[in-house]
Amino acid sequence: MKPQVAVSPAIVLSVEDLSIRYRLPSQQLLKPPASMTAVDRVSFKVRAGATLGLVGESGSGKSSTARAVMALERPSSGRVRLFDRDLATLSRGELKQLRQSFQMIFQDPYGSLDPRYSIERIIVEPIHGIARSEARQRAAHALEEVGLRADDLRKYPNQFSGGQRQRIAIARALVTRPALIVADEAVSALDVSVQAQVLNLMKDLQAEHNMAYLFISHDLAVVRYLCEEIIVLFRGAIVESGNTLEVLQSPAHPYTRELIDAMPRLGVRRRVARIVPGSPGGTPSAEVGLLQGGCPYRTRCARAAAVCQEAPELRERGDGRQVACHFG
Repeated sequence: MKPQVAVSPAIVLSVEDLSIRYRLPSQQLLKPPASMTAVDRVSFKVRAGATLGLVGESGSGKSSTARAVMALERPSSGRVRLFDRDLATLSRGELKQLRQSFQMIFQDPYGSLDPRYSIERIIVEPIHGIARSEARQRAAHALEEVGLRADDLRKYPNQFSGGQRQRIAIARALVTRPALIVADEAVSALDVSVQAQVLNLMKDLQAEHNMAYLFISHDLAVVRYLCEEIIVLFRGAIVESGNTLEVLQSPAHPYTRELIDAMPRLGVRRRVARIVPGSPGGTPSAEVGLLQGGCPYRTRCARAAAVCQEAPELRERGDGRQVACHFG
């Protein structure tokens, strides 16, 4: 049974000024270790039945944000609220009960399924408070919904391909009919034809059950198809957000343009970002997190000017979009 909470159903997830910092290995014996900011003051909301996409290059903070939303990572500051309940304040038992209402699909189809467990045990694991026979029926139905057979419940993960394993992971997320699913590169391991099937399935289930999705992907074509709203992250901070079609058709931030230009197209040569050797754009992400001051994108931006020595604030443009750029 899902927890009953007295709150407006319009907002399922609210993330407020979320920051996540990691401590780096100490370089000197008597000197305190430095820290890296993986997520920097990120705020957004996800409404019931809606899909919000998080995009950005590797190391931009997408997965760290997803882990904080799932209460797998404790925020350094800020709050993550599901149904207006601050996840950081819940007891272990309360969080376990609430997890039926929000599930996650992980990127790695090999590491996210315990090889010691049968498919039935894997899928029914999130279900609480119902008879075993009913749980098994729901697991069989979830498998069929993602294109597998009910007989597969008796098998083990090593008997399936990577794409099939990811469909099993999706079935596990869907089995409780949660209000929110966090999908971290959920279809990247699937063939294109299977991707289309899964995306259509996710849309159908969303329409039927009013589920919300926080969808993390590097594939802008997938985000364009599935997500009504989009957030573009760069080095842990939001640089642009708004309606997906508007952002992708007319990007206001040069980094968003860079992502769009990097999309593979038939007969079109991909653009390569201009990075000055030794600049922050060419350093590992751990070192990038130590940089202070100025626009973090300035070393890769063709429009960089003196004003970019000051970090731009994320501001409303007046058209429902936000952008963190002096020229946006």
